Amino acid sequence: MSLLAATTFLVDKGIEAPDAALILGSGYQWFTEGLSNTISIPYTDIPGMPKTTILGHSGTLIMGEMGTKRLLAFSGRFHHYEGYSVEQTVIPVQLAKALGAKELWITNAAGGIRTDFHVGTLMLIESILRLQQQVGVVHPLPYASPEPETRARIDQLMQQASKKKIPLTRGTYIYVKGPSYETPAEIRAFRTMGADAVGMSTVPELTEAARIGLPAIAVSLITNAAAGLNEEKLAHEDIAEVSRRSRESIEALFRMIFE
Repeated sequence: MSLLAATTFLVDKGIEAPDAALILGSGYQWFTEGLSNTISIPYTDIPGMPKTTILGHSGTLIMGEMGTKRLLAFSGRFHHYEGYSVEQTVIPVQLAKALGAKELWITNAAGGIRTDFHVGTLMLIESILRLQQQVGVVHPLPYASPEPETRARIDQLMQQASKKKIPLTRGTYIYVKGPSYETPAEIRAFRTMGADAVGMSTVPELTEAARIGLPAIAVSLITNAAAGLNEEKLAHEDIAEVSRRSRESIEALFRMIFE
């Protein structure tokens, strides 16, 4: 993909200088309904942009306003397990930076490992675990923990959410490549390692954001208890449904962020 060609195309369409960019995970298509004065461009129109193939990822780039902020929303992401290279999975991060975004917010659906997590829990990612180290691109920058400014921002968000009674916690996210869900034995091992939630995205994007100097914070929606913690069979359709049911708390969180 030519980053210059894609950026030039989008600027010509009026997509530039957002206050923040968001990468929307599984089931978050409804999020952009809350934006005003929108411009929508299908990924298929953007030069060199991959196609989304997963349920709940619409494959549309949307510019709009929420509160006092101008937002750029990538409604749909790319996963390594779909057959995309790591370089392709982080294209939205690179585009956000090239278009002038000041910060990046990454959302995902994740399996809860902590036994006190319930379906619908929102968790800010304050640390990550990687079983696979090859999650950077070109010149990988090891991502160990958020920068001091980002950690301070997470502290601030936790305090704000508490005052507004928005259910929000913080924790460690472990990245697995998928596409198969984890086995009960793997989940027990992950808990021993200190993981609170598990998922198949986000860490490559956080790593790339750190590499190119784009401040980024990620939030996980716990959409299921990870394998072995209950007897229910996991299905992607159920994950999308939990996201829809959690709309009120998710919208409250992001309206607090962008007010």
